[in-house]
Amino acid sequence: MSGYWRLWLRVSFDMRLQVSPATAPLKGQLRPPGDKSISHRALIFGGLASGVSAIEGLLEAGDTMATQHAMSQLGARFSHTENGLMVQGVGAGGLLEPEGVLDMGNSGTAMRLLAGVLAGQPFDSVLSGDQSLNSRPMARIMAPLALMGATIHSEPGGRAPLRIQGNPALQGIHYDSPVASAQIKSCLLLAGLFAQGETVVSEPRLSRDHSERMLPAFGIEMGAGISLRGGQCLQACAVSVPADPSSAAFLVAAALLVPGSDLLLTHVGLNPTRTAFFRAVQAMGGDLSVQNERETAGERVGDLRVRYSPRLQGIDLPADWIPAMIDEVPILLALAACAEGTTRVRDAAELRVKESDRLAVMARGLEAMGCPVQEYPDGIDVTGADCHFAEVDSAHDHRCAMSLAVLGLRAEGGVSICDAQYIDTSYPAFRADLERLGITLHMQPESSS
Repeated sequence: MSGYWRLWLRVSFDMRLQVSPATAPLKGQLRPPGDKSISHRALIFGGLASGVSAIEGLLEAGDTMATQHAMSQLGARFSHTENGLMVQGVGAGGLLEPEGVLDMGNSGTAMRLLAGVLAGQPFDSVLSGDQSLNSRPMARIMAPLALMGATIHSEPGGRAPLRIQGNPALQGIHYDSPVASAQIKSCLLLAGLFAQGETVVSEPRLSRDHSERMLPAFGIEMGAGISLRGGQCLQACAVSVPADPSSAAFLVAAALLVPGSDLLLTHVGLNPTRTAFFRAVQAMGGDLSVQNERETAGERVGDLRVRYSPRLQGIDLPADWIPAMIDEVPILLALAACAEGTTRVRDAAELRVKESDRLAVMARGLEAMGCPVQEYPDGIDVTGADCHFAEVDSAHDHRCAMSLAVLGLRAEGGVSICDAQYIDTSYPAFRADLERLGITLHMQPESSS
């Protein structure tokens, strides 16, 4: 049985995560799992390239395994070695027409990036996913792809499945994205590789830029701003995937909240478009410092030293930090529940169209645990309080589940979280890593809770 299907089976049964208050500090050193965004791109770019690419540090989780499985259906070949994953790419014009539907699981990144690739192929294809993914908006990529000459049919409201009629005669466009989204930007850049002329993307604020950093490593010449010319061919290369700052954020928060903790997280990605959460922690008074900064494969990495911080303060989160911490806002809200005063988040409507409506899910969870919350269309206010036990619903969202679990380490009586199996989509080792650091969590089937 492939790794992808083993992971699919693991998230196919409803599971409840029981979290008790921490009784001992988090101590020691740990390397968080590989960066999910970079892993997706390494698998896609390596699969498209001519030659064999070597990927070290790849995240093997539900989302990234969906991408790998789809690239296999399209003709790429993967093999494991003791040093990582080897990818035999298809080369220019080498993608194969898939025999069936390409299942993206729960991964919006996989669906949106591969839609860009498939729009410019000489064959038709279908992208689908689980119930959560098929409820998310895809019109945001369909509209600009249509301007390039793509034909994509969807369910009402621009929802997947996406039925893509391949068009190898796409035309490059200049597109002003209405939102700062790395997925939209990367989708169009990938489509632009198969298009005639130049593709240029602008966005209101800079979103994570892993595609722009990695494409040159695969031999693609980038133009001014965010642009490239069509017809270029990717060439195989070696990719070292740093630890995911979004996954590290949960361990950072746990160490900040559990008395006596002193934790070192190693080889964490410090891409400037991903570090706003760490700045927010420092603004709240958290004891967090960066050590041993260095560069690997075009990405900044470093080690994070985190210590228990009993006097966190609420902050007004700057709106221009949101794109650089879009996945970390839920765990910031968990920290805000333990801080003095009120933390205010605005200009974050994008959180309502992620794996769940993350503002609403976190608001319901925090309120159930006794924390005062005020929701707004584009944000939320959270006032620190003495949190207590509650049964909460993660709404199939891995980041909300982990955020509420971390809060449970501090709450009186802990917390019980349903639909916690979705943690495996991005951080399968979440429980194991916390156990290595002295924290025990209990996962059990919903029926026996």
